[in-house]
Amino acid sequence: MPGTSPARRTVLRGAALAGTAGLGIAACSTGGSDDGTDSAPTAPVDLGKADEVPVGGVKLYRDENVVVSRPAADKYAAFSTICTHAGCPISMLEGTELTCSCHGSKFDAETGEVLHAPATQPLAKVPVVVKNGKIVAGPEA
Repeated sequence: MPGTSPARRTVLRGAALAGTAGLGIAACSTGGSDDGTDSAPTAPVDLGKADEVPVGGVKLYRDENVVVSRPAADKYAAFSTICTHAGCPISMLEGTELTCSCHGSKFDAETGEVLHAPATQPLAKVPVVVKNGKIVAGPEA
């Protein structure tokens, strides 16, 4: 009977929108990979020479998902750069401000504290030491 079933165009349009919505959900998921490459160090990792982080400065180690600050000549602090909002790796550092490209959360690279939502939890601390003139970060560092 005419008028009782949807037009072919309506059905196709609905199917296309459903597929697009699914892509949007996938894009807004945790952002991490299934193989664990998007995580903070789970074992000690050598980040390089200790003097690569200037006193009073910070350095982002993108491949290791860590940011290291050096508030004093003999003091270092490190934080995971996995966003606490949706698990995306943070790869943007401007001055001492980290920005997550997934949803715009901002963090203080020296303290890990949230500067701008949607994240509400600070970045996770990562143990860090200097051994033989090199920065080593991660558990049991």
